[in-house]
Amino acid sequence: QVQLEESGGGLVQAGGSLRLSCRAPERTFSSHAMGWFRQAPGKEREFVATINWIGESTYYTDSVKGRFTISRDYAKNAVYLQMNSLKPEDTAVYYCAADPNRAYSGAYYPRYWGQGTQVTVSS
Repeated sequence: QVQLEESGGGLVQAGGSLRLSCRAPERTFSSHAMGWFRQAPGKEREFVATINWIGESTYYTDSVKGRFTISRDYAKNAVYLQMNSLKPEDTAVYYCAADPNRAYSGAYYPRYWGQGTQVTVSS
């Protein structure tokens, strides 16, 4: 089982920013697409963003385009989600994801999940 370790969640006011981080084992990070999903209370887990294995392609769900940016750092084996202009509807548990499909675009649930980090946006 691959262990993905998220950090960076917290409580922020609407309009604020947070950056989520996720570290993966080097062998996984260097060969997998990485991404983020989220799950709000009472709702299904949904796709947020993905980045392909060499970092040249990114995908976002429509509701976060222009506000969130996904990136990856090969020196740190980490993927980030910079979240700006946060809204109360962004409140959810955010999960790091990794998938061996190097062009993974988030169209299905990934092979590996992190434990999740809570993001709460107050109005």
